[in-house]
Amino acid sequence: MVVVRGEQYLTKKNQYEAVYHNGNYRAGKELVIRILPNGLDISRYGITVSRHVGKAVIRNRIKRRFREILRKITLQPGFDIVIIARASAAGADYSEMKKTTEDILFRAGLLMGEYEVSSSNTD
Repeated sequence: MVVVRGEQYLTKKNQYEAVYHNGNYRAGKELVIRILPNGLDISRYGITVSRHVGKAVIRNRIKRRFREILRKITLQPGFDIVIIARASAAGADYSEMKKTTEDILFRAGLLMGEYEVSSSNTD
């Protein structure tokens, strides 16, 4: 399936609020992920970084890193995901953030591809 650029992002305030108020969450050292089924053929995501994390340069760096991490992995379709950066994300390097993000998404059952555990391998 081809995803149109920008279609995979949460863009409206009410989309974020729905995920915040009705979604489940998973937490890690650098981030909290909120997840809500959306009934669509794609998964959409949004990233929030509070001013408590750091100044604009730091916040933007964190958002770029999370976008790159999410660009490189394949998510299960049908979910709205909000990634909330914690203050420790400011001091974390890319590899730490990537490992934490992948671990949380795996535990939530949102990863596809090489991360997905295939039931056909069990005999």
